[in-house]
Amino acid sequence: MHYYVSTFYLLHVLLVALAIVAAAAAAPQHAEQHPVVILRQESNVGVDGYHYYVETSDGTARQEQGTLKQISEDAKALEVTGSYRYIAPDGLVYTVTYTADEHGFQPSEHVEHPGQGQQ
Repeated sequence: MHYYVSTFYLLHVLLVALAIVAAAAAAPQHAEQHPVVILRQESNVGVDGYHYYVETSDGTARQEQGTLKQISEDAKALEVTGSYRYIAPDGLVYTVTYTADEHGFQPSEHVEHPGQGQQ
């Protein structure tokens, strides 16, 4: 048996292969990354609540505290407040503060432009 492969089919395969190579070449190239280490970490868990704080070498920080709150005569719930901060690849510093309680999750965001003061 002889199989005939058309020129159109070969061109199609070649174009698909070139598209794959072009997509791979266009993918973002990762700069050398350094390992992230924990600079500071503390935590405390008790009967009526908890708190923790962690800060890493890449500028990320997170802190949170939760306390047991009486929300009705016979019910208690955990009220949580906290924040986290990170530095985006473009250099902007994002900070999110939040409260989570019987009214839901309530975040607020702040973006800092280093070198330009706070916005």
